[in-house]
This record gives sequence, structure tokens and C-alpha cells, in this order.
Amino acid sequence: MNEAAQPASRWLIVFALGYLALLVDGADVMMYGLTLTRIKSEFGLTNVEAGALGSLTLVGMAVGGILGGWASDSLGRVRVVVWALALFSLGAGLLGLTHSFLQFAVVRFISSLGIGCMVLVTTLVAEYVPTARRSLILGVLQTGVSAGYIVVIALSNWILPHYGWRMLFYVATVPVVLAMAIHRLVPEPPGWRAAEAATPGGQRTWLENRYYRIFTDREARTMFVLWSLGSVFSLSGYYGLINWLPTYLENELHVRFNSMTGYMIGTYVVAFVSKIAAGWLGDVWTRRGVYVVGCIGVALFLPAIIFFHTHDNIVWLMLCFGFLYGVPLGTMGAFMSESFATRVRGTAVGGAYNVGRFCSGAAPVVIGYIATQFSFGTGFLLVGLVFFLSGVCTLFIPDRLYDTSAKDPAHEHKPPEQGATVDGKAAQALDAS
Repeated sequence: MNEAAQPASRWLIVFALGYLALLVDGADVMMYGLTLTRIKSEFGLTNVEAGALGSLTLVGMAVGGILGGWASDSLGRVRVVVWALALFSLGAGLLGLTHSFLQFAVVRFISSLGIGCMVLVTTLVAEYVPTARRSLILGVLQTGVSAGYIVVIALSNWILPHYGWRMLFYVATVPVVLAMAIHRLVPEPPGWRAAEAATPGGQRTWLENRYYRIFTDREARTMFVLWSLGSVFSLSGYYGLINWLPTYLENELHVRFNSMTGYMIGTYVVAFVSKIAAGWLGDVWTRRGVYVVGCIGVALFLPAIIFFHTHDNIVWLMLCFGFLYGVPLGTMGAFMSESFATRVRGTAVGGAYNVGRFCSGAAPVVIGYIATQFSFGTGFLLVGLVFFLSGVCTLFIPDRLYDTSAKDPAHEHKPPEQGATVDGKAAQALDAS
């Protein structure tokens, strides 16, 4: 293979394997929501207890993501992703062997430490792809999560009625093979290797405090705080929906399981398309604008589902919601990754995103409690509010703050005039350099 062809083929390999990793991530997250009704029945759980299992998962994801982000700056993005993928795949299989609330909770917490690190897949791919197409490529990458939803919904429609919920978790051990492939085929990104080589002594150490670097730099501190708040609100809405939407459709809208899975597949197929559209629009317009419009769109549309649904229009309402729901997710990866320099990117992205996951751990319990007192529809009104607040927080984050594909950290772009954004031509010029 000639030198000119190597970079293109390399990022395509990284993209393909990263896509499969996010597909597995999405499938794992969706499995709990789809099996929740059966797990509740077998273990005799209340709504609050079932919500607590979802919340415990989010806490584990947050802890794992924060530690994984920090470790990725020290040990490498690829190494952390490989171990995380293996951990949560094997953990999912072990869930099929549990027989009580406590057993399920312990195994789910441990396996969710690995799930939390999957946000680093986006960071890894972002450090390989060119600036001019980054938002589109990462938007397509995020469709892997939707693809995971679709795959596991389709599998559940076949497996759950015939083999039960445990078999679905046993099947989830297969992605261990993917972890092995990533370990073998994907090298650490050039930017990370350059930053590693520039570290005194030729290596990074666990004692090096990147959070100190973040909080003593005014710009990095501001970006971290804004993204932490934005993540708290968006992920509270996201995980609140993921955990309870299937139950809402079955129990309050009285949709049969087969029809419910069909509605959800349609919703996530549309979200699949909207993530690609959002990624493209983020490149030709702004990452920030797309993200904010998407969050506000979700916030405004949820009440339409709750107050105006009928058996005749619920399909169309779900499809429209799915499109809006995918928009902020399609541009979040590029937007967040470009907010931080290479030397702290893993720590900052993993930290800010998983502060959101940690705080959003309350969402499934809160919605479960509101559903007990009122209804799931009432709980979803709160979901709309938190999506709106996420859009408000990210209004203050500039576009394209750093070039994540720079092979030398010294060539990363930091905009002039204290926070001015970079236009598309400037970003292309950075790639050319």
C-alpha cells in the first residue's frame, strides 16, 4: 500500500470498527429497557426498584467513563476502548445468570463501568478524520448507536417470546471478538502519540493531574463546566426515555409488544437518518446551531406525543420524534471533541460527559416515581424540559475550537481573539497544513 493511500484506509478501518463498537453500546443500553417488564415480573420489582437498576447502571457508566477518559490520556484511547468493550460484553452475559435484584444490580454496575468508556470511541475516531468532513463522519458514526437499538429490538422480537430475557443477554457476549479485532488493527491516533512523545521522560504517568490542567486553564474550565451541564440535562432526558419509553408504549398507550417493537424500530431508523443529516449540516453550518435546534425541537415535540396521540397518529408522531431526537446526538461527538486540546481531551470529554451520566442516574428513578404518582406521560414532560436546558447551556460553546485530527499538538488550532470560532475555510486550511 502506498503512503498516500494509507491515511484514508486507516481512518476507514478505525471508523468501521468504531461503528461496530457503538452498535454494541446501543444494543446493550436498549436491552435493559426492552427486558424491563419481564425482569420486573420475575424479580417482583416495583417501578422505583426497576428505575433504581437503571440509575445504578448510569452511575456505573459515569464512574467508568470518568476513569476511562483519564486513563485514555495516560494509557491510550485504543487500550481503554478494548478493555471496556470486553468488560461490558462479558458482563452482559453474566446478567443472564442472575436471580435476584441484588445479583443483577452488582453485575450490571460492574459491566456498566465498561459501557461508560464508549464515549471514547467518538474521540478516537475524531482524532483520525479530517476537519472539513468531521461532523458528517461522526454523525454517521453515531448512527451506530441507533443501529444497535434496531438490531436488539429485532432480536428481542424473536428471542424474548420464545427463549426469554436471559437468552438476549447471553447473545450479548459475542462482541468480545470485536474487542480483539480493535486491539489488533487500530493503532493509537497520531496526535495522541505525538503528545505522548512530547511528555517529559517519554511517557505519561498516572500521577500527572489533567484535571488540574483543565481547571487552571480558563478556557478549558469554562468548556468543561458548560459541557458538564449540557450533558447532565441531555443525558437525563436520553436515559429517561431509553429506560421507560417501551413501558410507556405498552402500559399507558396499550400498544401490543409486537407493535411496540415495530414503532420503536421505525423511530430509530428515522433517528439513524437524522444523525447523518445533522452531521452534514454541522459541517456546512455550525455544530452548535444544529445541536441547539435539535434539543429545542425534542423539548417542543414531546408534549405533542403526550397530549395529542391517538391510535391512528402515534406512528407518525413517533417517526417525527425520532428525527428530532437524532439531531443533537448526530453532532454532539464532533462538537464536544473539538472543545478540548489533545493533551486533556480524553479526560475532559470522558469527565464532562460522564458527570452528565452520573447526575442523570436520578432520571429513571424520578420518572418511575412520577409514573407511580401520576403517569409516564407526566414524567416525559420533565424530559422535554431538560432537553431544552441542554440547548441553552451549549449556546455559549464556540464551534471548532480545536482541530482533533492534528498530527502534532502544536498545530492544533486555537482560535484568535479569545474564543472566536473557526469557519469552514480555516478548518480546511488546517487540514492542508
